[in-house]
Amino acid sequence: MAHRIHRGVGQQAALRGAARLTRGSAAVALVAIGALGLRSLDPAPQPAGPRWYKGNTHTHTLNSDGDSHPDDVVKWYRAHGYHFVVLTDHNVLTSVQGLNALHGLDGSFLVVRGEEVTDRFGERPLHINALEPSRLVRPQGGGSAVEVVQRDVDAIRAAGGVPSINHPSFGWALSADELAQVRNTRLFEVFNGHPMVNNAGGGGKPSLEAMWDTILSRGVLLYGQAVDDAHHFKRHDDRTASRPGQGWIHVRADSLSPRHLLEAMERGDFYSSTGVELSELKATTAEVTVAVKATTYSKYTIQFVGRGGRVLAEVQEPRATYRPRGDEGYVRARILESNGDMAWTQPVILP
Repeated sequence: MAHRIHRGVGQQAALRGAARLTRGSAAVALVAIGALGLRSLDPAPQPAGPRWYKGNTHTHTLNSDGDSHPDDVVKWYRAHGYHFVVLTDHNVLTSVQGLNALHGLDGSFLVVRGEEVTDRFGERPLHINALEPSRLVRPQGGGSAVEVVQRDVDAIRAAGGVPSINHPSFGWALSADELAQVRNTRLFEVFNGHPMVNNAGGGGKPSLEAMWDTILSRGVLLYGQAVDDAHHFKRHDDRTASRPGQGWIHVRADSLSPRHLLEAMERGDFYSSTGVELSELKATTAEVTVAVKATTYSKYTIQFVGRGGRVLAEVQEPRATYRPRGDEGYVRARILESNGDMAWTQPVILP
């Protein structure tokens, strides 16, 4: 392992606007699963080719159990510097054509339609996001928790959408063993901003991150998302509320379009964050390099994690490089900020 320190560059632009809601259609997402290769973040203006986009893939409106109109939800994300947001109401496909007509800005802001397919097995809540489906996906049910999730995942794929398994420990719905059995999906939530989803585990239950390592160690590839799961846009000071701005992803994509965003996500070309922004990320089987866009009031710890959740190396600096030996199984990075924020890079599977 080797590392060095430098001062990173890169900045995402903050945007503002207003919106309204009408009916419309959406493009069908394409699936492309391949090797992970991420480049350094570049300052605006962006050159031609891939760039980074900040987005949230899980949020709600009053079309299901949120407290705000889609118009207000979209305005919040645009005003707070996001490049895209996916509206994922429970078993409702909220139209986004009118929202994009007023909010959308080519290359700068996009509303993506989605749905939280809300199912259950017995008392266990089983929720799977459908990202950019071509039609509403009905809950499919099933004879076990794994069968319910698998049938819903397959239905989302049949509708042209990309599935993402939500908050596995909400209601202690899915174990790592059960989650590892689900096929035809690459995405799950390693962090969810809702106050009742048990991200950290407890009482003998593992954290979502520990579950991730268990699944990766079994040879099942999953990429971890951080999301808001926001419901409450009017309770800013209420810590019991499900508020926006808790978790997000930065996606490196060829353009700000549903197709390119989802293709990048399914090949792991993104990182997840609760407040840490990266200025550099290179992740290949030969080298994993992480650099933080450091603040003057924070200190940073970068940990490289491998099979079984083992910490392979730890660096008390805002930049570090790890060069795999080949026996780690996989390598991912976890970045810890001194005020409690975190970021996670996606695993690189070693041959």
